[in-house]
Amino acid sequence: MKLLRIGPPGAETPVAATPDGEYHDLRSVAADIDGAFLGSGGVGRARAALAAGALPPFDVTGLRISPPLARLGVVLCGGLNYAAHVAESGSPPPEHPVVFHKAPNTVVGPYDDLLLPHGSDRTDWEVELAVVIGRKACYPESPEQSLACIGGYTVSNDVSEHRLQLETSGGQRSKGKSCETFNPLGPWLLTPDEAPDAQALGLRSWANGEPRQSSSASDMIFDVATLIHPLSRVRVLEPGGIVNTGTLEGVALPARFPHLTEGDLVEVEIDGLGRQTQKAVRA
Repeated sequence: MKLLRIGPPGAETPVAATPDGEYHDLRSVAADIDGAFLGSGGVGRARAALAAGALPPFDVTGLRISPPLARLGVVLCGGLNYAAHVAESGSPPPEHPVVFHKAPNTVVGPYDDLLLPHGSDRTDWEVELAVVIGRKACYPESPEQSLACIGGYTVSNDVSEHRLQLETSGGQRSKGKSCETFNPLGPWLLTPDEAPDAQALGLRSWANGEPRQSSSASDMIFDVATLIHPLSRVRVLEPGGIVNTGTLEGVALPARFPHLTEGDLVEVEIDGLGRQTQKAVRA
């Protein structure tokens, strides 16, 4: 099932999309798509109502597509998690998952503008598979059990400002990751039953129409289950949080490509999860 939130900020409507391209209003079974919805069996209620023909159609024409998740909890990010990206960065492969926090208020819609911070000149794109937590995860016994806590997958652009992240960071990656609009999310949340093998998904990005990144989640050093499992053993993962699982080679960081400037267009895409487009503008 594809779940979306449609409308202006603060007035979004939760919507389900069918494989044939129809949209249905979920407000009879969900106040919104958030942690409370996911953690209380909301996906099952929505699926049952859709199958029963109880959800009215919803016209999305001309409306903004919002982030597919409201009131996010934690936003965690996996760093240096793709083998080819590690190689291009010149770093040694990590022995354990590299994880840092990103401010939840960085999350915006998949087609909203990307705001370049004041004085920034090293802002970079990073297409990533985002894992949405759908069930409380606390000390699962195995990586396989961690998969049962996943409520869905979506597209994330884990935007970075590398001067803040690396040169004036004070050792904190989050400083270059948490500027406003630095986590476009969506367009939809895809439930795990429709993505049985997340590691087979292809990821791609473009800058001004020129290809930048293209690889598969199979290049992850720590796959989804292996990343979620240790995280859930050092902190409680609550429904409505997300984990960005790392980016692939083809970013601007190693001086391979120009960093983003005003007017640039960024596109990121993942198989089955949709495509985003952002225009870079000065904050």
